[in-house]
Amino acid sequence: MNGFFVSATVWQLMMTVMMAPTALPWLRAARQFAPAGTAAAGTRFASGYFVSWLPFIAALAAAQLALGSTLSAHARALILLGAGLYQFLPIKSACLRHCRNPMTQFLGQWDNGPRSLLRLGVDHGLICLGCCWALMATALALGMMNYAWMLTLALVTFAEQTLPNTEWLRPVLGGALCLGAILVAVAW
Repeated sequence: MNGFFVSATVWQLMMTVMMAPTALPWLRAARQFAPAGTAAAGTRFASGYFVSWLPFIAALAAAQLALGSTLSAHARALILLGAGLYQFLPIKSACLRHCRNPMTQFLGQWDNGPRSLLRLGVDHGLICLGCCWALMATALALGMMNYAWMLTLALVTFAEQTLPNTEWLRPVLGGALCLGAILVAVAW
């Protein structure tokens, strides 16, 4: 059980570092909508955001422990292929539209109650998870300690979620991941 908690903590830290740049516009919006004198606005929103990722982080930690460090080339290729194909699905596009518009979300769902920031953090975290779960799962295939891949994922998720006019990136990334899956499978 100790190994699970260590693995889950490492996955949580990795996710925090990688997703922090994409969450910053949302934290700024949370502070704008918080009632005057609410110093913990960002903390409430961030807490909800991180809580929404916990089941996925637990699943990744459990998968990592179950699969071990010697993941077969076939399994790595399947993970990459799944992540590549996910880039083409309409749900990925819908989640990205949400992630790019924090003010729209706050304007539409703000209720000025004390739990509003926490609820909005959970809602955004779940939609952000909808954007990124497949990309994050590629860390199982390519190694969570592969810093070049982790940096690439952080840059890609930041570009997809925050930069304007990046709709072209989704299919390009999907194609690259599918090609990577083929190359891993062929090299097997």
